[in-house]
Parts: sequence; structure tokens; C-alpha cells
Amino acid sequence: MDVRAMAMGLAFAVMWSSAFTSARIIVADAPPLSALAIRFVLSGALAVAIAAAVGQDWRLTRAQARATVVFGVCQNALYLGLNFVAMQTVEAGLAAIVASTMPLLVAFAGAALFGERIRALGIAGLVAGVAGVAVIMGTRLSGGVDLYGLSLCGIGVLALTFATLSVRGASSGGNVLMVVGYQMLIGAAVLAAAALALETWEVRWSWRLIAAFAYTTLIPGLAATFVWFVLVRRIGAVRAATFHFLNPFLGVAIAALILGEALGPLDWLGVAIIAAGILAVQVSKVRR
Repeated sequence: MDVRAMAMGLAFAVMWSSAFTSARIIVADAPPLSALAIRFVLSGALAVAIAAAVGQDWRLTRAQARATVVFGVCQNALYLGLNFVAMQTVEAGLAAIVASTMPLLVAFAGAALFGERIRALGIAGLVAGVAGVAVIMGTRLSGGVDLYGLSLCGIGVLALTFATLSVRGASSGGNVLMVVGYQMLIGAAVLAAAALALETWEVRWSWRLIAAFAYTTLIPGLAATFVWFVLVRRIGAVRAATFHFLNPFLGVAIAALILGEALGPLDWLGVAIIAAGILAVQVSKVRR
């Protein structure tokens, strides 16, 4: 892995992890599905405009189009939509921890659905990941976490897992920024329909809300997604997914720094175990 790929992976991890904190700020003052739909309209339109300006083709290959629809619905509408709703009652750090288990779920899915063999190191990583989740959830359940919000986070990470399995088809064939724009607009359409059916437009305007919305639109929304697609094309999905082991640490650290969320010793222990498990799984795949 070259230096440029390392820098891209680290940048992606920071941007992706920070999205939970900015989302928590947004949903405190705005309806979650409506806010997310508007974010995707803006990010998607900007991505498509930039892609057209630099000469990328409006047309996608059949494989790209199919994967882009799946990615847009599963990641943007289901995963992020459910997480935005959940973070009305669930802390940003906990949502980040649940989402960070995605590489472990991808490994499980690869073995269960596609018959992929898992090396001993990978099996140890999966066991460690499950143990880390059990440590954190044990402390949170005893502390009275909102189970409905937590279940939404769980469903969301399953949708993200499915979206991740489709990213190879979406990132092949060029037109990366155009693909990013299309999948955001697809997510916006699904979220807008849900928002019209389920929400009322009530917003408490503040500079904090505006700043968080602008940040999440441009950085986690547009920049992180683009960097992820480029990184997958550069080093492959397996090696790129290695950087997800940073997300548990970064997610809870950013939430604690900006939102002041309290984390106990068992929370940090669970985060460390999950991160080690993710790294072990991804390293075992890279070695194979």
C-alpha cells in the first residue's frame, strides 16, 4: 500500500467517523429524514455538476447502474436514514460503534453466502469483534439505552453491509464522481418520499445547525464518499476496508470531544477489542 493510499484511507476514516457527531447536532433541531434528503440533493447535484464539468460520461454501464441503485438505496436511504432517526435518542458514539461492525458483518456474509474461507486470524478477529460488542452493549443496556434507536442502528448497519458488497460494481468502469452523485440523488428520492409520509417540517434555526449541515453535506457526504470510491479502485475493497478499524476509536473520540459524550472504561475496552477484531479480519484477507 503506497503513501497516497494510506493518506486517503486515513482521511476517509476521519471524515466518515465525524459524520455521527454532525448528524447528532442536526437531528436535535431538524427532522432527520427531511434534513438528510436535502443534504443528498445538494451533495448529489454538486457531484454530478462537477463530474460533467470535468468530462465524465452521464451514462453508466449496466453493472454500474445496478450497483449504484443498490448503493444509493441501501447506504444513503436505509443506513443513513435509520441512523439519523436513531440519533434523536442514541448517542453519536454508540451509533458509530454499531456502524463500525460493518467489516465484521461483511466477513460473516462472505463466509456464509459465498463460501469464502476465513483464516485462523480472521476467525479470531470475528470472535474479538463479537466480544467487544458484547462488552459495550452490556454496559449500555444496563444503563438504559433506547432499544428502539439501537435497533434502528442495527438494521442500518445490515443495509450498509449489503451496500458494501455492491461497491465493487459501482466503482468499476470510471465515472467515479458521476456515480457518487447518482447514488446520492437516488437516496434523496427515497428519503424525500419517506419524509413526506412520516415527518412535519419543524426546524429550530441556529448557526450550530447551519454549520453542522454544511459540514455533513460537503465533508462526510461528498468528500468521504468520493475518497472511498477512489480508494477502492486504487487498492481494492479488501485493503480499503482495513481502514475501518480506525472508526470505533475516531467515532467515539470525536463525539466525546465535540459533544461531551461520556464514555466509561468498559466502553473504551469494547472499542479497543472491536478495532483489534476488525484489523485482524482485514489483515487475514490481505494476506490471503
